[in-house]
Amino acid sequence: MDTSESTTEEREPGLKPPRRRWAMDTRPLRRPAYRRLWGSTIVTAVGSQLTAVAVPQQIYDITGSSAWVGAASLAGLVPLIVFALWGGAIADTMDRRKLLLITNSGIAVTSLLFWLQAFVGLESVGALMLLLAVQQAFWGLNAPARNASIARLVPEDELPAAGALGSTVMQTGQVAGPLLAGALIPVIGLPELYLIDAVALCVTVWAVHRLPSLPPLAGTAVRRAGVKEIAAGFRYISGHTVLLLSFLADIIAMVLGMPRALFPQLASQTYAPYGEGLALGLLFAVIPIGAVLGGLFSGTFSRARRHGWMVIGAVVAWGVAIAGFGLSRNLWVAVAFLALAGVADMVSMVFRGAILLSAATDEMRGRMQGVFTVVVAGGPRLADVLHGTAGSAFGPRTAVAGGGFLVVAVMLVLAAAVPALRRYRV
Repeated sequence: MDTSESTTEEREPGLKPPRRRWAMDTRPLRRPAYRRLWGSTIVTAVGSQLTAVAVPQQIYDITGSSAWVGAASLAGLVPLIVFALWGGAIADTMDRRKLLLITNSGIAVTSLLFWLQAFVGLESVGALMLLLAVQQAFWGLNAPARNASIARLVPEDELPAAGALGSTVMQTGQVAGPLLAGALIPVIGLPELYLIDAVALCVTVWAVHRLPSLPPLAGTAVRRAGVKEIAAGFRYISGHTVLLLSFLADIIAMVLGMPRALFPQLASQTYAPYGEGLALGLLFAVIPIGAVLGGLFSGTFSRARRHGWMVIGAVVAWGVAIAGFGLSRNLWVAVAFLALAGVADMVSMVFRGAILLSAATDEMRGRMQGVFTVVVAGGPRLADVLHGTAGSAFGPRTAVAGGGFLVVAVMLVLAAAVPALRRYRV
């Protein structure tokens, strides 16, 4: 064998060998500013889930009513939607680092107040709902600035990798946070969960403080963040078809194909022989677990250039996996389909996020992320209503499978009818 003849990977030291090209692309972590932002996300991804578990648990302990728990969820959704749209406009008019400092500090203070009311034994549902509304308002202001900042911290060709890194951390928090909360509540109690979250948020504030200044780019017109600017953001979306389609793709996948409202019924009926508790826990946990696995092995798809086709393929794959889940009577087959759905969801998140950051100008990125936050928060809640109604009318398995097939059909029709998403590439 002639040793002078080497593979492409051997000749080009910057190129990963085949085995490693499947692994997560960590190039953005070489950039100190992005590394600080991502590091703060690791802390808050778990800490925020502690509060997300503690609040409904405390409300249920006080009232003994799941209806009050549901009402609290609505109390948090409305300010999240309103302030995410407004926060997107603000993020386009001021230094995003400053906005992140203000909002992260506000979230930390709110977590401290959660701890205080629990520590003194206030036992007021009204106070809890008010604090939750304030916390979600701060989160709505924070998320657009955080997401829009990424495009200023990494080059365009690393946006999918940055998206995969961030999404993987958030999905990991959705798995680890509730498990940690469940383990800690019997040991340390609810008040201390709030306190841990508050301390974690102080770490986030410190990390954000070390970011570079992120003011509007030179030449950007000075303006106020009001209703006029929010409306301008929606006009911008309507005038840029690829952005509109990226939002519609997520709405199609989540509203038609997110079956979580039917998990309890499926666990108690279809999968009861496996143990209702085991089935319920698996059904809720496996989509985030699949998303985490997709992120860990995202090296190949994070380097794709045809971002539009990646979104289309991911949404179709999500629909197929959800339909397969609905048709499955065996719990382990159902879990496998939901895990595949989680992988598809990760791919969709990565490339929709990359499209929003690369296809929009910097002066519009905050408002695009504000709309993105609303879509991500509102889609699954609309799905809960739709699937709950359909499950009662047609049965849970028919509703789930039908929703999955609808996702595939609607996404393919949309992709065929409007070519802008198919043609988008970087």
